[in-house]
Amino acid sequence: MHDDRQLVESASRMSDAPSTGAAPHADGHAALRRWAEGGGPPALRASIVLLAAEGLSTSDIARRLGVSRQTVTTWRQRYAVEGVDGLRDRARAGRPVEIDEAEIVVGILTSPADDRTSRLLARRLGCSHTVVAETRRRWNLTGSHLALPALPLSPSLEPADLWPVGLHLDPECTVLVLAGRTASPVPPAPGRRVDPYALSAVSSAMADAAAAAAGAASGPEAAAPLRGGAASFLDSVRRVHPHPDLHAVVLRSATGGERVAGLCDERGITVHRIPARTTEVSFLRAVLALDASRHPESSTRVLLDLASALAGMADSGGLSRVQWVREPLPAPAGARLPATVSGAGPAAGGGVNHIDLGSFNECVVIETVRLAGTVTRGEIAERTRLTQQSVSRIARSLIQRGLLVEERQRHSSVGKPSSPVRLRDGAAHALGIHIDPNVLTAVLVDLSGRIVARRAEPITADPRPGVVVGQIAALGEAVLEQAGHGRWEEGFLGIGVATPGPVDTVSGTVLDPPLMSALRDVPLRTLLERRFSCPIVIEKDCSAAAVGERWIGRESRACDFVYLYLGTGVGSGLFLNGDLYRGLSANAGEFGQLCAVTLGRFDPDGRPEILPECNPGSYLGSEPSRVVGRQRTRLTVHQAAKAIGKGVLSVIDLLDLGLVVIGGPFFTADVADVYLTEIEHAVNAYPTARRLRRVRVERSVNSSEAVAVGAASTIFHSTFTPRLRRTP
Repeated sequence: MHDDRQLVESASRMSDAPSTGAAPHADGHAALRRWAEGGGPPALRASIVLLAAEGLSTSDIARRLGVSRQTVTTWRQRYAVEGVDGLRDRARAGRPVEIDEAEIVVGILTSPADDRTSRLLARRLGCSHTVVAETRRRWNLTGSHLALPALPLSPSLEPADLWPVGLHLDPECTVLVLAGRTASPVPPAPGRRVDPYALSAVSSAMADAAAAAAGAASGPEAAAPLRGGAASFLDSVRRVHPHPDLHAVVLRSATGGERVAGLCDERGITVHRIPARTTEVSFLRAVLALDASRHPESSTRVLLDLASALAGMADSGGLSRVQWVREPLPAPAGARLPATVSGAGPAAGGGVNHIDLGSFNECVVIETVRLAGTVTRGEIAERTRLTQQSVSRIARSLIQRGLLVEERQRHSSVGKPSSPVRLRDGAAHALGIHIDPNVLTAVLVDLSGRIVARRAEPITADPRPGVVVGQIAALGEAVLEQAGHGRWEEGFLGIGVATPGPVDTVSGTVLDPPLMSALRDVPLRTLLERRFSCPIVIEKDCSAAAVGERWIGRESRACDFVYLYLGTGVGSGLFLNGDLYRGLSANAGEFGQLCAVTLGRFDPDGRPEILPECNPGSYLGSEPSRVVGRQRTRLTVHQAAKAIGKGVLSVIDLLDLGLVVIGGPFFTADVADVYLTEIEHAVNAYPTARRLRRVRVERSVNSSEAVAVGAASTIFHSTFTPRLRRTP
């Protein structure tokens, strides 16, 4: 090996800096010293060579600089062979010199919990594991539980629970607004994984929109003025999200961000800039992935809605703007919500009287007693296959807690007298609200399904969402007041709200209900949580009706069945394997589409036709025997029932069910026999497996308030039905 002093002298023939192609410098020592004083990897490499020139051994250099001996040896050898060129960064095969750290964050969040180690991620992303580890540290994602993240913004932002609440994109700038709130004390589940497909839809749409905006900014068309665009956007965000701290992150700005900063200062919004090692698109991807990993409210729909807004700008060639504002955020976990029912509701800040069920077996016993009505402990043990000792212990505990009561003893000629048990009807209550395009119905229901108080009123014609939601809340409050203080407060479990679909049950948002444009994209659960201090569940009307049928019907509805709901439209609710089947997005049961496909009825664009037969409200009026269709044809109820029967036939053939239940506000006495006869004939005369079973077609056991009772029953169902995996 060359003498290190001679190697230093050879530096005079090399370039002056590792990052430029400057001419050779006369003083090699001076060049290396400038490197050593500069910082970063070149400083370390230059220091190794300079210390070696002073005669220090490899071990001494390693100790002084805090690096491994292998590192010292590597850079001494490279300098010996290549001179200063050997100290420069070089690309490694298959690994980029620099990698976007936001893509590392996305890789972490879209990976299963077991695949989130730095080495596995580095192998998948094609970079060094030390780069992955450093990125995790900067973003505070070092643990498998994905603790509270820290966005490395400029100026810095303390770790907080951040929600993306708005995005503005036009040819002049891109601004992302984040809302910061006190972090939830409960970290997200370690196994939660972001939907990679929805995230890809956003990033693809964002890339297209950004490219279109850049093209418009350099084209002949004048960009929209910043103040008129971003200013109205920021006002909209502040109006929808008045309470949280807001932070505007400038992803791109043709003016350097000064005008954006001025607009934000006027509104009390802090301005930040993204890290240098990210891009406009990748940083947005990372923030959305963080949001979706921490907040169950950030459903796939939030990502897809943003992707849809971005796609509109891409389609316009950048001549429009994106102004996406997120719906109001849900109430913080553990928030103290005010009571609004004077003299009847829980005290302000107080919780509801939850019933604490300690085990799966307790739910099994409660379900057995509920189905039977009255049953002995020995019969419970026989039906559940639990031991007599376990049943006695569980029953004793439930009696002490007020859920079960004992009946008079039954005397027998053999053995000890037995004491049957039954559910105590007043042990729990729930409020059910049914939202129909024409009428609102609210009922307070006890554990047996008995209606304690009820009220109905026509829905307001005011198209403003706030007015409609206010009427819904006021109706619920009125029913609680009608029930009287103390009659329902014990064991009050919550409020179930049934609404026409589709709905996003994760965030509690009504999406696009037919004939109810006032509730389009309204975050109903969040708004109602501000009026009631109790759990609230949002469910599709036909699914809620099926739950009510299951709960009220007891043993007669203990099997799987399809509930055919005749309301403003025809929908269906499904009970499969002992539980309500909601589907991937909780919107299963769109019966009208299935019926149209079965009948081969499509519009000119190829979509399933909206069938007049599946709109009972249009023909069950003063002339219940006739229906006026969209094409001015006149259909008898028999023809409508035949068409609906073909749709039910498809359900029976697909799922192999043995029971069809029909109910709903338009399943009236004057048409019930027609529907029962036609549908029973269809599901027993034509199915493939008709020789193996007889399908029963029965009337609903519920009243005209079936959906409202069902909405309340969704609370009971989620609390008491035995499941190995609980429904949130």
